[in-house]
Amino acid sequence: MTMSKLTQATERNNIKPVMVIKLGGSILYELSATFFTSLKEIQKDYDCVIVHGGGPEISKLLNGLGIESVFVEGQRKTTEDVLSVVEMVLGGKVNVHLTSQLRSYGISSIGLTGYDAGLLTATPINKAKLGLVGEINKVNVELIQQLFSLKYLPVIAPLAISKDGEKLNVNADLGASAIANALKAEKLLFVTDVPGILKEGTLLSKVTKQETNELMEKGVIYGGMIPKVKAATSSLSSILKEVVIVSGEQPIYQNGNINGTVITVEEDVVKS
Repeated sequence: MTMSKLTQATERNNIKPVMVIKLGGSILYELSATFFTSLKEIQKDYDCVIVHGGGPEISKLLNGLGIESVFVEGQRKTTEDVLSVVEMVLGGKVNVHLTSQLRSYGISSIGLTGYDAGLLTATPINKAKLGLVGEINKVNVELIQQLFSLKYLPVIAPLAISKDGEKLNVNADLGASAIANALKAEKLLFVTDVPGILKEGTLLSKVTKQETNELMEKGVIYGGMIPKVKAATSSLSSILKEVVIVSGEQPIYQNGNINGTVITVEEDVVKS
């Protein structure tokens, strides 16, 4: 076998499954040391991508500047002024904070926005209602795969460019889902401030999308957990068949297992 063929064969054999990790704005500054050490363990088995939000930081800065925060159907209406703040927070403060933390734990990462090298292309959802808010329709998969080959963990701020060159804000949950599906990721993790879905104080290790609806109707899933679960279930597709809700305040990976609630499209039964 020639050296080039040997190299190609080695690269194929070294291909890892992909895991996309979505960090919510409420947990960004509460991530524990065990989160980062378990992330290093995950990297032994998966190529990882982090997609982060930053809602609380954005709202805080907007308020300080006297710019009103308006939400429509759960998404931030984005004017030109709002987008400038979103860019400063997501592409600046939050992204830099995460990459510096990762570096302090020995994790080689690279911070990106969706603007960089055409990483994320999006289409405006509804300008009349939402302004400069987009839905991702193309991901530069080759760029991410090249970063994987260089042993970098991409840390992505969900900002995108339209085909006409217009800058757009993207909901982080929807952005993580689009990136996971484009990469044919094996798993998508939603990192929150709770260990997963709890029923009478006991962690449910696995539920289906249908069962989460039943648990919401019964009041088992309530309050702030409802939008987290809805975001997770909306990510499921024919490609991405399971998502996991985990806590950023404790280890998320031990002995090859993810600590949290796995949500699947399979037909299982939640025990009462």
